[in-house]
Amino acid sequence: MSNSNRRQWIIVGAVVALLAVLVGVGWMARGRFLPVEVGSSAPEVHATDLRGRPVKLSDLRGQVVLLNIWATWCGPCRQEMPSMERLYTQLRGEGLKIIAVSIDAGEGQVDPDGHAGGDVAGFVSDYGLTFDIWRDPSARIGRDYRTTGVPESFLVDRDGRIVKKVIGATEWDDPANVDLIRRLLKG
Repeated sequence: MSNSNRRQWIIVGAVVALLAVLVGVGWMARGRFLPVEVGSSAPEVHATDLRGRPVKLSDLRGQVVLLNIWATWCGPCRQEMPSMERLYTQLRGEGLKIIAVSIDAGEGQVDPDGHAGGDVAGFVSDYGLTFDIWRDPSARIGRDYRTTGVPESFLVDRDGRIVKKVIGATEWDDPANVDLIRRLLKG
C-alpha cells in the first residue's frame, strides 16, 4: 500500500472516529435538548414566593400540581388565569395545588426579550388569585422546561411525572380537565 493510500485511510479512520465521538456525546446529552413531555419527570423548579422566600417544586412531591408558567405582559395568560382560579376554588379542598410561576423581570427592569418587569403582586390582587404564585425573574424555568413561550402548563402527578402539557391558554375548569385532575387526586 502506498503512502498516499495509507494517509487517506488514516484520515478516513480519524473522521469516522470523530463522528462516533460526536454521536456518543450527543446521545448522552440528549436529555438537555429534548422537550419536556408527558411521561417525563417534572424538572425541579427553584423560585421565590411573593414574600421573597425560596420555594421548590420537589417540596410538593406526593401532591397533584398544576404548574403554570406565565407573565403579567402576556395576553393569553390574563385570559386563562380566571379559569385557573375557578379550578382551584373547585378542587383545592380535594388536594389540588396550583403553582403559577411568573417569569416577569423585577419592577423597573427589562427582561432579555425587552418586556418591562410587571407588578406581580398587583396582578394577583387585580385578578383575585388565591393559589400559589412564585417568581422566577431569571426565567430559568423556561429553559429547564424548554418552553416555547407563555403560558405553558404542566399537570404533575403525585410521583412527579408530567401527565398533561398545554402550550397556550386553556379553560382549566373545563369538565374534561376537572375530570382528569379528579382522577389524579383520587389515585
